Amino acid sequence: MTAPEAIDLSRVHMIGIGGAGMSGVARILLSRGSTVSGSDVKDSRPVMALRAMGAKVAVGHAAENLEISGQLPTVVVTSFAAIPQDNPELVRAREEGIPVIRRSDLLGELLEGSTQVLIAGTHGKTSTTSMTVVAMQAAGMDPSFAIGGQLNKAGTNAHQGTGACFVAEADESDASLLRYKPDIAVVTNIEPDHLDFFKTPEAYFQVFEDFADRLTETGRLVVCLDDPHAAALGERVKDRVTVSGYGTRAAAEAHPDIVGTVIESIEVTPQGGTHAVITVLGTAIAVDLKIPGEHMVKNAAAALTAGVLAGGDLVKLAEGISGFSGVRRRFEFHGRVDTGDYRGVEVYDDYAHHPTEVTAVMKAAREKLAARGFGRIVVAFQPHLYSRTMEFATEFAEALSLADEVIVLDIYGARENPVEGVDSRIITEHVTKPVIFEPNFSAVPARIAEVAKPGDLVLTMGAGSVTMLADEILRALDPERADD
Repeated sequence: MTAPEAIDLSRVHMIGIGGAGMSGVARILLSRGSTVSGSDVKDSRPVMALRAMGAKVAVGHAAENLEISGQLPTVVVTSFAAIPQDNPELVRAREEGIPVIRRSDLLGELLEGSTQVLIAGTHGKTSTTSMTVVAMQAAGMDPSFAIGGQLNKAGTNAHQGTGACFVAEADESDASLLRYKPDIAVVTNIEPDHLDFFKTPEAYFQVFEDFADRLTETGRLVVCLDDPHAAALGERVKDRVTVSGYGTRAAAEAHPDIVGTVIESIEVTPQGGTHAVITVLGTAIAVDLKIPGEHMVKNAAAALTAGVLAGGDLVKLAEGISGFSGVRRRFEFHGRVDTGDYRGVEVYDDYAHHPTEVTAVMKAAREKLAARGFGRIVVAFQPHLYSRTMEFATEFAEALSLADEVIVLDIYGARENPVEGVDSRIITEHVTKPVIFEPNFSAVPARIAEVAKPGDLVLTMGAGSVTMLADEILRALDPERADD
């Protein structure tokens, strides 16, 4: 499946249109006047929102869905990972001779003609992209954007702006980021992942170097100096592309040739947020983040750097960052128990599904508890993908051991088939804190109720269906809420 030289976007059909990435580009197509149709396995809020904007969306996959808009589409968009090749809509498209392209090919077309600000990295892409968007909006730049999550403040994952910039995530999981030609490319970190696709860490590292080589002639690469592999990338390519770095003072001093933005200080606030002073390309500015965690300060530094390089006013950009209220499923607050045996328990949900991400969220949660002076961390974690679980079982156990009580659900296979003899116990057997393996999804709220104590911080965590449990846990802990 390769993108044709010229893609006719007048009538676009999208298989899996309700997904975070697909629904975003569908929104932009509709804003630009394209006829958009699609299908998904179920109704959802993104699907209903797209229908309200004028898209024709079928529930379930069938060959006749290609004509749901009244005529055959000019192009069909799919995902290599999520959509099997025998999908009836793909089969029909091939029979009809309709071009079939990836979402990345479509996004590449939409990016044409804009100043492309692309955020790449193993972790932190969605948060950093979201911060960049909010900062630019506050600076009056009105960027177009496509994000892999939903901005809490804007309530959307994509927008067709009037400004010169288009901000988007550059997904490396299937090397699709090589479809783009960035003017500003941010690399938050690089850590081996998606080895089911890349096979070796070396191949995974190489895709980021290839991405750097796709910068425009006047483009700028922005790398996190605190991450050894991102910093090494900057050092390797600095003779052929312009590189700026961001990070803590120690990291900046270790890479004097590529430093650009320095995090001067980080202080946890009594409210559990973070106050930071950051020198952005020579100018110091203070930011107050509502979200805890040093990793979020680094994301903010990346966003400010990208915003200034794109022509934004630093003071206004920083105001936007300080007003950033987060992204859905990134340390997202779901509620607090105010009465009864679990008084003071707060429930949060997070998308973390890699050991490094789990560790960062655990540390942020610990900072939040330290700021208020009491409470424990209780986590319900759902591993994502059999391949990732087998690759990082020991690392997941080490990260989860930063909690006080651990409940591990069974593996969410997503696009992968079960592996005989493999379940989440390959993680739990290495966890050093009190741990429960609970394969019964619906039993998890009751399990949380067994171990939670007043004032605890409860986290549901993972990239799969575990997000559905946060509100169920609140109802299990708060009888009055259950009666609402």
